[in-house]
Amino acid sequence: MTGAAAAPRVVLVGPMGAGKTTVAGLLAERWGVPVRDTDHDAEATAGKAISEIFVDDGEEHFRALERAAVAEALAGHPGVLALGGGAVLDPGVRELLAAHRVVFLEVGLTDAVKRVGLGVGRPLLLGNVRSRIKLLLDERLPVYRSVATHTVLTDGREPADVADEVAALVEAAERSESA
Repeated sequence: MTGAAAAPRVVLVGPMGAGKTTVAGLLAERWGVPVRDTDHDAEATAGKAISEIFVDDGEEHFRALERAAVAEALAGHPGVLALGGGAVLDPGVRELLAAHRVVFLEVGLTDAVKRVGLGVGRPLLLGNVRSRIKLLLDERLPVYRSVATHTVLTDGREPADVADEVAALVEAAERSESA
């Protein structure tokens, strides 16, 4: 399913609180490959935290940094890639993802709120955290599902269990492709 030799082995998508960064790290360790997070890439490019980018430069500027980070990572990162929660909203990103193995880490409202806490450092959660997360989940759920080749539910589960399920799906797909 992956397009280029240096393409990610798997791309993880999902909302904040789904565990993308944590699960990506576990998978990378398991497979002995590098891990990359496009939120971290955007922060490195800007030289500041995402919350500061939103305040200083606006969401549109952050989305442009994010889009560039995703395109670069999809073209040349040979490990596990975690995308920021809103990256899939960009039609260009969705088009790029079509050539890759994408796992949607699905999380329900209750678990997302518990994991995100008060949303410190998350600019889209200013105000009522629970209602903002619900709005984001409602808005983005169909988009996550549309780009995913697999979906893994994360509610009430430990990151290691989620990583085990993702690894099993990816490894089974790879065996199927090479058969």
